[in-house]
Amino acid sequence: MFGKRITEYLDFQKVFLILVAVVGLARLGLSLAGAPNTTTRWLSMNVVSWIACFYYGVAVHTRGFGSYRQLLPLGFFQILVQQLVAVLGILLDMAGHANVYAAPEFTFGSAPVPHLLAHLTIGLIVPPLLFWGISSLVLLATRKLSARPAVA
Repeated sequence: MFGKRITEYLDFQKVFLILVAVVGLARLGLSLAGAPNTTTRWLSMNVVSWIACFYYGVAVHTRGFGSYRQLLPLGFFQILVQQLVAVLGILLDMAGHANVYAAPEFTFGSAPVPHLLAHLTIGLIVPPLLFWGISSLVLLATRKLSARPAVA
């Protein structure tokens, strides 16, 4: 994919993929254990993913991983993990285990099935594109601000 194997992308971003999964599953676990949504909101996969977005924009250049086109798969895999955790929460809610991922204040009042389908469609298209756009701007700034070799 864009000149790299999927395993190269996953290896490059494994720390953030694990962090997103851990934060999301911890949030789900706290919610299932009865913690109020006002408490579980402090565990945010979005915050971890936004940090990753900025990190990838810098690291793709400084670590020599690639360029703008490598940022799109990085964003996709990052968001995929996030969406899978949310989908798990929604499925658990549909099975009778209420949790934060299906709470009305986070679902805009939508029914479980449309909410689930939104995560599996729109949620896998729009966020990775937004992620790619922002991380590309960070990459552009990184390239402009990084030291250039001295001319001999």
